[in-house]
Amino acid sequence: MGLPHINNIKIVTVGLGYVGLPLSLRLSGHFPVTGYDVDPSRILELQDGYDRTGECSDQELATAAFHLTTDPKAIAGADVYIVTVPTPVDADNQPDLSALLSASETVGRALKQNAIVVYESTVYPGVTETLCGPVLETASGRVCGQDFYLGYSPERINPGDKIHTVDKITKVVAGQTPEVADFLMSLYGRLTNGKVFLAKNIKTAEAAKVIENAQRDINIAFVNEVAMIFNQMGIKTHDVLAAAGTKWNFLNFTPGLVGGHCIGVDPYYLAHLARQLGHNPEVVLAGRKINDDMAGFLARQIDRQIQLLPLKSETARIMVLGLTFKENVRDLRNSKAADLILSLQKAGHHVDVHDPLADPGEAKAAYGFDLLTGTAQRAAYDCVISVVPHKTYVAFQADDLVALLKPGGLVADLKGIWRDIEMPGEYVRWEL
Repeated sequence: MGLPHINNIKIVTVGLGYVGLPLSLRLSGHFPVTGYDVDPSRILELQDGYDRTGECSDQELATAAFHLTTDPKAIAGADVYIVTVPTPVDADNQPDLSALLSASETVGRALKQNAIVVYESTVYPGVTETLCGPVLETASGRVCGQDFYLGYSPERINPGDKIHTVDKITKVVAGQTPEVADFLMSLYGRLTNGKVFLAKNIKTAEAAKVIENAQRDINIAFVNEVAMIFNQMGIKTHDVLAAAGTKWNFLNFTPGLVGGHCIGVDPYYLAHLARQLGHNPEVVLAGRKINDDMAGFLARQIDRQIQLLPLKSETARIMVLGLTFKENVRDLRNSKAADLILSLQKAGHHVDVHDPLADPGEAKAAYGFDLLTGTAQRAAYDCVISVVPHKTYVAFQADDLVALLKPGGLVADLKGIWRDIEMPGEYVRWEL
């Protein structure tokens, strides 16, 4: 086959977002790495030592050994290409593979003989070999499986998680041939100190990735549905979970909004594949429907509580705390907090939004929200809602909440972060 020796390879990573940048940084400690991205502003920021995602520190970027470029010509002739571009869904919740196929075309034009192209982007089984491979062939004029080879190693980046980083997890790998699979095990093994699992084939590795987050989605949907049931009975779901969690095999999931680029997206890739095969994916889509509807459910419950406030004005003023898709990250993609805010606005309420991590420009461009620069508007709100449990909000005490609320205002604690706070008796509390 003529594969290069592992000690002499040059690697190109394609896409420098939440997945590609940490991967590039860790790989550059073992191999010569060039990071490629189509966004010039992203490259300039990284060259200036700033990572807008917050996944890599200024110090890490300052000492990084990789080269950064937006020039497709600068990535020609590498031994390994690792593609980490986003794979979202479109407005109809169908897989949007445009970035993946565009990246494949760019890589194809850069391919040399015996190069390996590894995909880390989440896809449904078959995409790497039946869609990406032909694009690479057309762009390169080479034959897949003869002149160049395919691999797959699903990303497992958990934004904001400083424990399960790419160099500390088990990496799943698969190769088009046994020789390519062995090569990729050696490559990723350098990165993870040998923690590599060899999947049977590329489709198996693709399937493993797409069900990892679909499984989480379904489990959260179950907890969200029981929260809806218990809400009708006046039972607090977090109290129920605290009791049930004492059983040794009870799974630790909590209710809330499910967005982001993985859990809120991957089940639709699995459902798309199922339909192609003539199978109706009932469980997968039932879980997705419950989670997609959660923002509307919460908005209705909060609106109902607001209507009961004795001092409520015609239009309630609401402070929403948190806009990113999860706690302690800057990522605004597919934020279900935005759906909650829009539902509250549709109900006639005035909503102010605060998030200490979200970029104001991105929030405005993505959702049309003008983020507050602080929360120091004393006694201004009929209702304060904890939506995203950033550390800043978890640290709130009763005085912080009282300072924001009108006398007798509502504290809506969606994530149970203030369950142990004693509020003055005149204030109203609601939680799942």
